[in-house]
Formats: sequence, structure tokens, C-alpha cells
Amino acid sequence: MKNIFILFSLLFISVQIQIKAQPFPDYKERTFSALGDSLMQFVSATDGSVDAETYVLGPGDKIFVSISGLEEIVFNLVIDQEGNLYIPKVGGIDLNNTTLSEGKKKIISSVDKYYKNVDVFITLLDFRKIKASLVGDVKYPSSQVLTANSRLLDLITSSKGLSETSNYRNIKIVSRNGEENKYDLLKFLRYGDKSNNPFLREGDVVLVDKVDKVVTIYGEIKYPGVYEFLEGETVMELLNLAGSFTHLARKDTVEIMSFDDKGNKQTSKYYSYDEIGKDPVEMKVQDQVIVRQIPEYYINRFIEIEGFVKYPGWYKIIKDSTTLKEIIEEAGGFMKEASLAEASLTRTIGINTNDPEFERLKQIPRADMTDDEYDYLKAKSRERSGKVVVDFEKLFRDNDLSENVVLKRNDVINIPEAKNYINLLGQFVNPGKIIYKEGLTVNDYIGLAGGFGWRALENEVRVVKAKTGEWIEADEIDSLKPGDTIWVPEDPPGPKFWEVFTSVLQVTGQLAAVIAATVAVIVATR
Repeated sequence: MKNIFILFSLLFISVQIQIKAQPFPDYKERTFSALGDSLMQFVSATDGSVDAETYVLGPGDKIFVSISGLEEIVFNLVIDQEGNLYIPKVGGIDLNNTTLSEGKKKIISSVDKYYKNVDVFITLLDFRKIKASLVGDVKYPSSQVLTANSRLLDLITSSKGLSETSNYRNIKIVSRNGEENKYDLLKFLRYGDKSNNPFLREGDVVLVDKVDKVVTIYGEIKYPGVYEFLEGETVMELLNLAGSFTHLARKDTVEIMSFDDKGNKQTSKYYSYDEIGKDPVEMKVQDQVIVRQIPEYYINRFIEIEGFVKYPGWYKIIKDSTTLKEIIEEAGGFMKEASLAEASLTRTIGINTNDPEFERLKQIPRADMTDDEYDYLKAKSRERSGKVVVDFEKLFRDNDLSENVVLKRNDVINIPEAKNYINLLGQFVNPGKIIYKEGLTVNDYIGLAGGFGWRALENEVRVVKAKTGEWIEADEIDSLKPGDTIWVPEDPPGPKFWEVFTSVLQVTGQLAAVIAATVAVIVATR
């Protein structure tokens, strides 16, 4: 019994995997919501004046008839349940399955037999109610009472709507006499083709199938995605349904990937737009249409200069040509406050910022890391993503053209303001910024800051270089540069008085308890 249960479980999982693997249409029109408005069945809204050539009369329609001769005779009439319209002194007129236009002709012909030399005016006063059913792959199969001017979409929106797997492009309407017609609702939703959103008639059954066969269209078209397969549809028709090409589309090589009859081997054929227009290519199940982009077309090639140049902002470059030196000259050159030592060039195109190891280490406490892991974490956290190695001082002061890199689109050049001070951070008597003077050493600046603070670790002094962010021991520094930081760490402080006091009390209490217990044992043994 247990084995049978496991077998059924595996079969169920297998079916679920297959269902998930089945691609379903994903175009945006499938997200429209059902209105769910209970008032719809009482509202006789129209989408314009009634077309007398297409509106079919039926029981419950209200007809206004005016007969004008020597005097006017007016009738407000209702077609009875057998489809007849009775006009006093004229008699009954069979209007079953007639359009409004045909019904008017029948009424006028009947009136002319009784009344001579009169004018007859006929109009539809109000719509009758009809009942239509929505079944198949829908959220909740149901029957809805609608007005006779209701269309297919009205039935769908007055119900709970279609499901995620509903086939919008192969909706079947079965009439009371058994006549069947198919409609592509997407053509109405996408570009308002009313022929695919027909009027409903009494007793119509709308049957919505489940998506079983699909085709796909990718690339430079306005509405790419997975679509229901439509028997007999051509590539050109699918392209038009998908909104046709974008202005970036390459129209000379539209690729169509198809499977063979066994569904095992996939092949590609290429067509131009003109070819598929002149000689229609019919779509097959699981076909994929791919429209590629014109290479090097409408690509913006700009870089940005930030900071202390004469004219910062966006500048156009020429691919594989414009250099750093050229663009700085175009920007008017550096301002006198500019710091070439800290200037940087950052590249945003083609930079992979995802580092799984770095992300992993960020989640681990320091105590659980090896020294190598911790060193890697520190180095990675200081890394400037996309930074291009270039020495602005060599290029612009020494005219070393080996540093004159060729720029790429979306590069960012940053020229910060020169820092004319040294940062003193940590355990100094007077920490802060001290004006930079060439030739002064680390010890000189410590002296200018009033010396070490009382908890300073004097043997652990570090210098953080402004240009690289590198941490260096003070005795390894040959010379300081503007913007550098001298950092003196703090000797870990001893325990606070209150913590010591409470610890002493706890120990004292424990000793008192032990002494009391010892005394009690001695007394008890005497």
C-alpha cells in the first residue's frame, strides 16, 4: 500500500512538472480583470446607435410605431414570446429571426394593407433581455442575463472572467440552432476588431477552450511573447497581431524556427519582410519567430564629467576614438581647485558586480572567518566597482600618453576638489583636519594634533591613502599626500565600575551562600 502511494505521488509530481513546463500565452491583454458588476444586467448601455442591418429582433423588444395620415396614431408595442408583433386593426406580424431592418419592412407592408396614403415611422425603443452561457476553461462556468445588444466581451466581464490557461484566440459560440462560429478575442482587445466581439443571441453558449498549442514571437516587435496557435495563421498575420516591427527591427532576416513532423529536430529558415508579404508562410505548432535588432543602430554614445572642470556634464564620443585627454580639453580643462591625484574614471558597461563569495562573507561573523577570508572581505569592500586604472597626474602634468585611455559609452569621469589637509582620526589630543605642508612626516602631524590621547595604541598607527584607500603602517610611509588620513586606534577600555561592582556583589553572595550551607551541615552533625 505504501509503495502504491509513493508511485501515485511520483506520478502526480511528474504531471505537475509537465504542466509547469507547458508554455502559456503571456501577452498583456490576458491581465484584464472581470468587472463583476451586478448592475450590468439592469443597464442597457450601447456602443453607439443600433445597426438595423445586424440587430436581430426577438421576444421582449419594444417597438414604437407611428402612423401619420389625417391624424397620427401611435403604438408602443412589445414583441411577444412567440416572436409576433400585434398592431391593432393590422394584426400579428411574425418577426422571428429577422433583423431590425427586415422587421421594419414587414411592419410597413402590413400597415399599407390596412391604411392608405400614410407615413409610417418605426424605431426600437428598448432592448429585450437574453440569457447566454459561458463554459469551458473559465473561472466559473455560468449563465448570465444580458441585454440583447450585449457582445461577447460583455458576457465575459459580467461573469468571473477567463482563467490563466484560457484560449482567447479560439473562442467558439454555439447558437440555439447548432450553428458554430469561432472568434479571436485578442484581435478585438488589441486593435478593436468588432467582428471578433460579436453580438450575442438568446441561448448562445460561449465555449472557451484550454490552451494546448502555442507559437512564440521574440525580439524587436511591439508585443513579443507567447501566443495561442491559430490554424491557418500566417507569419505576416502574427507579426501584425504582435504590433509589427519596432524602428530598431532588422527586416531583412526574420528567422522562423520550426520542429519537424516528429517534434524532435528544430530547423531555422530566414525570410525578408517582403518575402513573407508576397508569399505567405503559414505558422506551425511551436514555431518561434525571431526579429533581431539592427546592429549599432541608435546607440547613444555619451560620457559624463563630474566635478571641477570648466564645463561639467554630458559629452558625445566617437566609438573607439575619443580619448580622455580630448574630452577633458573639450570640457574646458581643469579648474584650479581640481585634484588630479584623486581624479577617477569609472566604466559602467560590461562590469559584473555580482560576487557570490563577497555576498557569502558579508553574512558571516568575523569570528567564523579565516584570516584570508577576512582580508578578501576588506579588500572587496574597498574596491571601487568599474574603476579604470589611469594616472591623471602622469597624463596631464607629465604628458605621458600611455595613460590616455580610449573612452567607452556611459563612462563617468570624476574630478574632485583638491584636499589641502591631512585627516587625523582616532586617539589624538586634538583630532581633526590639519593644513597639508609638504615634507611633514606622520610624527610631525601627530605633534601638531597635540600628541597621542591617553588610550592611544601608539604602535598601531595607520595611514589611509586618499587615492587608493589602502591602509599602511605609519613607519612604512615615505611621504604624505593631501587628503591622506592618519588613524590611531584606541586601546580596548577596561570594565566599567558598575560592572565590576555588580560582579563583586554576585561573587560575595555566592560565597555567603556556601558559608551558610557549611555552617548548617556542621550544626546538624553535632
